[in-house]
Amino acid sequence: MDWIERKEEIAIAITIAAAVIAILAGIAIGYAARKRTAEAQMGSAEEQARKIITDAQEKALAEKKSALVEAKEEIHKMRQELDRDTKDRRNELSRQERRVVQKEENLDKKMESLEKKEQLLSKKETRLNESQAQLDSMQEKENAELERIAALTRDEARTILMTELEEGLKHDKAIRIKEYEAQIKDEADKKARDVLSVAIQKCAAEHVAETTVSVVTLPSDDMKGRIIGREGRNIRTLETLTGVDLIIDDTPEAVILSGFDPIRREIAKVALERLVSDGRIHPARIEEMVEKATKDVENRIKESGEQAMFAVGVHGIHPELVKLIGRLKYRTSYGQNVLDHSIEVAHLAGVMASELGVDVNLAKRAGLLHDIGKAVDHEVEGPHVTIGADLAKRYRENKNVINAIAAHHGDVEATTVEAVLVAAADAVSAARPGARRESLEMYLKRLKMLEDIAESFDGVERCFAIQAGREIRVMVKPDKIDDLAAVVLAHDIVKRIEKELEYPGQIKATLIRETRVVDYAK
Repeated sequence: MDWIERKEEIAIAITIAAAVIAILAGIAIGYAARKRTAEAQMGSAEEQARKIITDAQEKALAEKKSALVEAKEEIHKMRQELDRDTKDRRNELSRQERRVVQKEENLDKKMESLEKKEQLLSKKETRLNESQAQLDSMQEKENAELERIAALTRDEARTILMTELEEGLKHDKAIRIKEYEAQIKDEADKKARDVLSVAIQKCAAEHVAETTVSVVTLPSDDMKGRIIGREGRNIRTLETLTGVDLIIDDTPEAVILSGFDPIRREIAKVALERLVSDGRIHPARIEEMVEKATKDVENRIKESGEQAMFAVGVHGIHPELVKLIGRLKYRTSYGQNVLDHSIEVAHLAGVMASELGVDVNLAKRAGLLHDIGKAVDHEVEGPHVTIGADLAKRYRENKNVINAIAAHHGDVEATTVEAVLVAAADAVSAARPGARRESLEMYLKRLKMLEDIAESFDGVERCFAIQAGREIRVMVKPDKIDDLAAVVLAHDIVKRIEKELEYPGQIKATLIRETRVVDYAK
């Protein structure tokens, strides 16, 4: 039993030993096989690497040869281009050298020709000098013979001839001057009519009416009592703050605002309309509304000035002058709105300047500003012409614009054509039908009184009221009024006019003292 078991154990051990030996043999065989495979693969990889290196070297050699060929071709092309450029430049230099040589040859020929001509001229000059000397000698002999025959010296004969020629030329010159003056006057009148007609046709302005009252419409008559307030405190507050009289009468559903300052009247109108619309009317509310209305009217004034500049096409005016231009919207003269009048004058002056070929922008600018003094003439003493010129100087306007403002009523002499055009445009705008209105009877009466005042002084021969009553021209008798007395008489006439007449603006008194001598050739 033990033997059998030992025999089995020996068999198992042998089996295990055989398996181990087989495994080891298999491992050894596998290792040998893998080694042979790896060696074979390494040999193949080395072969492939050698092949790749060989191919790369061959390819590099081929590319190198190709690059060398291309470089040689590029160098060959560059050499050819350089040769062509060099050849062209040499040809151009050759042509220029030939031209220079040809010009030098031409100059040499011209110099030779000029030298020949100079020699000829010198010879001719010599002959002329000899001829002139002979002529002078002959002239002296002839003059001496003439003096001997006429028994007059040369200076005496020249004096007689010059006197006779001067007398004849004076007569001819006077006739020619008279003819030219008549011709120029006719042409100037025709040209002036043409220019004015073109300017008037191109400019059309609205007809406006002067007023010193404004009407505010009320929703009902009950509102009148609220406007008056308890014991009249509301109406007094409004009148005190605005400086305008409120007229509350039997006119149905309306209140009348009366005042000679149109700006204050407009402020009062705006404030009252807002108070009526709001319904709350008491002194504190009135003060608030008047303050707001004042700012609103000031903004309207500025906008009106800017719109006027835009309408005329003038720019660069000082902001303070723009505000003054806007104030002219609330200023009238004989029923004509001064702002509309200024715009119309600017357009007329611009059109006439364009027709005459002078500075259009200067004419428009001066036309727009010519009545700027009327914006503050109720605040500053003096005529609006002087006030306007001072304002223009203060805000650094062009000296030609200042002259046009000062000269548009003839107070000073116009120094430019544009100033004359502004004065003409102002007269056209004021004189056109419907522009201004005044009672015909009052107008004629004022002119008649103006002439009567001047004629009442001793030594006055006759007088005429001109420029719509803005100027009186007085002709005095020269044998009774001398130059010094004329100065005194002008002063007396002005003082009498100031004392007895009421008139807008100013009246210019011009005294004319002249002596005429008339004789007739029979």
